[in-house]
Amino acid sequence: MDLALDGLHPLPVPIPYPMKYVNLVLIEGDGLVLVDTALDLPDARHAIERGLAERGARPGDLDAVVLTHHHPDHYGLAGWFESQGVPVYMLDVAIERDHGWWSRFEPWLEQSTAHFREHGMPEAFIADLREVMEATHRRIRPPQNPRPLTDGEDVQLAGQWFTVHWTPGHADGHLVLLRDDGTLIAGDAILDRITPNVGKWVGSRPDPLGDFLRSLEKIRGLEPRRALVGHYGPVLEGVDARAREIELHHKGRLRFLADRLARGPRTAWELSLELFPQEGLSTAQRRFAWAETLAHLVHLQHLGQVRALPETPVRFELVG
Repeated sequence: MDLALDGLHPLPVPIPYPMKYVNLVLIEGDGLVLVDTALDLPDARHAIERGLAERGARPGDLDAVVLTHHHPDHYGLAGWFESQGVPVYMLDVAIERDHGWWSRFEPWLEQSTAHFREHGMPEAFIADLREVMEATHRRIRPPQNPRPLTDGEDVQLAGQWFTVHWTPGHADGHLVLLRDDGTLIAGDAILDRITPNVGKWVGSRPDPLGDFLRSLEKIRGLEPRRALVGHYGPVLEGVDARAREIELHHKGRLRFLADRLARGPRTAWELSLELFPQEGLSTAQRRFAWAETLAHLVHLQHLGQVRALPETPVRFELVG
């Protein structure tokens, strides 16, 4: 397979997570634009510098950086590029809602701690998790003045035309870029081999899983010929079929949780241990499992199938 893709160059960059790499995309043509950035770690910076050097460029030579979303492995080096004079672009929704996770970290950490406690996390786990989150924050350089993109906007990047599409779910302000030949730069909106994490975090939109399922439907409606994805891949063929697989996967998880709630009210933490029973999950992975479980419970609540009991920690029960 030709991974150049007419001026689109996937650039795998190492990250200290189970996926091992995040796939950035270099857009080359009349200039050079980078989509996503990886974490602020030496190995990541060196990999990006090598990829740019192969095209006779240095980080400060980029015309722009575009971020698909604010998660650390896609956003972490954004401020490093900005400090070298490179403008950084995000969806306007991401600037309004998500960028503050890292630019105003301490208040967000305290709000998150209360959210964890409200939904049943044990105190000892919360203490460990705060340390993990603080360590992640040290690997991030937020941009100081991110510039907005808007849903439906046509943008020229390195001389190539793309349409910006808002695809909330994995992150409130997630965007994808569709080139006029049907190639989709997808970030984590759709992935090969694994399903994008969909979590209910403090301050996130009311129904992240509902958002995510609608975003998958939107992506299918765009009829992309292929997608460049944020992990594994890096090129995903058969986007429509993969979107349908992911939809079925989440429907199965919703059925699982409804079945467990038929046995009595449970917290999101308790149910996450059953939905994700794997041994040896790291603290960060167990947090993602909890957040995804909560997103499914909230979706069932929006469907009118489940209600949250007015207590702390919150327990969910079936309606009727």
